[in-house]
Amino acid sequence: MKKISSLIILIFISSCGGGTNNENTINPNLLPPPSLDSFSFLMINNSNLNDDLSLSHNSSLIGDKFIGRIEENINVSELIPTFTYTGSNITVNGISQQSGTSKNNFTNIVTYTVSNADGLVKSYQIDLTKFTGLPVIHLFTDESAPIVSKDDYIEGDVDVDGWRDFENLNNLSMKIRGRGNSTWGHPKKPFQMKLSDKSSFLGMPSDKKWLFLAEYSDKTMLRNTIAFELGYISNLDWTPAGEFAEVFINDQYNGTYNVTQKVEESDNRVAIGENGYLLELDQLSKLDSDDIYFESVITDKFIINIKEPSIESTSDQYTYIKNLIRDFEEALYSNDFQNENNGYKKYIDLESFIDWYLINEITKNVDSQWYSSIYLNVIPGEKIKMGPLWDFDLAFGNTDYADTEYYEGWWVRYNPWYERLFDDPAFTDMVKTRFNYFKANEDYIIQTINMYADKLKWAQEKNNEKWITLGQYVWPNPVYYETYEEEIQHLKSWYLNRMEWLDSAFKNL
Repeated sequence: MKKISSLIILIFISSCGGGTNNENTINPNLLPPPSLDSFSFLMINNSNLNDDLSLSHNSSLIGDKFIGRIEENINVSELIPTFTYTGSNITVNGISQQSGTSKNNFTNIVTYTVSNADGLVKSYQIDLTKFTGLPVIHLFTDESAPIVSKDDYIEGDVDVDGWRDFENLNNLSMKIRGRGNSTWGHPKKPFQMKLSDKSSFLGMPSDKKWLFLAEYSDKTMLRNTIAFELGYISNLDWTPAGEFAEVFINDQYNGTYNVTQKVEESDNRVAIGENGYLLELDQLSKLDSDDIYFESVITDKFIINIKEPSIESTSDQYTYIKNLIRDFEEALYSNDFQNENNGYKKYIDLESFIDWYLINEITKNVDSQWYSSIYLNVIPGEKIKMGPLWDFDLAFGNTDYADTEYYEGWWVRYNPWYERLFDDPAFTDMVKTRFNYFKANEDYIIQTINMYADKLKWAQEKNNEKWITLGQYVWPNPVYYETYEEEIQHLKSWYLNRMEWLDSAFKNL
């Protein structure tokens, strides 16, 4: 009886904390879980590095990552990492890895898998960014000739390091020249490149001609891009695609460029077929000596340049398009202009005219009131269409020489054609209704600005190191800020204020 009582007491003491709690008992035979403890790239093992780089560990619900950035534009296809881990083995794609010895290609995210003798496994993603994270274009001119002319091409080759999102291209034969009007006067030059053969470029559909927009006056580098985003959600047939890339010319860094499709006739661009027309409302001072153009009959501000096709001023094609624009203007300014059968509606595609107007009015694009880069296209037998969109680096309030600096006030409404169109209450009602669609997409545009600003977070630093524009007046900036973040905030604020003003103004029309 005494022995049994002693045993009960012993069990009671143990259960009351007199011994070690089973949940806290450490099994001496249980191995620690597998883990990747550190990951770095050292100069001693990688001769192309300028500094040692230790990656930071980022653990979240979606997995474990080691993240870092090599600031130089170097080859990362054969880097040797240095790492420490807890476990019995570490592999990449089933191949055992040795710290300081095993090479890997870190162009894409690489998964390292750690295991221990108990059979437990854990994977880690190695996410290494090279340079700015954008694709890199290398332009090589023959004998390293500088690109100094807007008229004369120079021959060369182009390579593309597509990084993670785009195809690599090597030794494509090309020729290149300068381009632009006011933009050509800036230190950072825009270019037009023409490939010898059609090729997809940065994921965009195959063609020969590609434009390199410098975005020098626009310190956000986003005004063209955001205007094009408005085009993508519109009823316009085609809006140019563009991708940001870092550009080296003859191995010298030349900054971040917006590489875009050119506004021209093509199945992948302005699809006007074999007998269509691409026209631009332009200025005499901007025309080339071989351009074919005519003046508008009614309005005294429009010079209409026939961009496509290449024709003679004595041809039937020239007579046709000149007469078509004359007939449209005569109908538009006639006393019977609202007539469904004989008025302006007989000649123009209303959807394209309304969306082109709204996008240019929303952005308050300075040139679109009447000056230039106003495109329209037509296929014989069909109605005249406005578009495509082009040239918005001085939009969104980025001018100090016109009322477009301010978010208040009409601007494109005073384009001579649109001023007359707004005399028709039916047209005005259609514009007011359609504006509500763009107003409903306001948050989408802000999110898109944020997305691109994040995408350019390192590119804008490198570009500014090269050209030093932040905190400096660059023609025609009405305001300028010390940081990229402030420039982005100004763009968003201007846009939101503009949309609010237009919302009220349209309701009061």
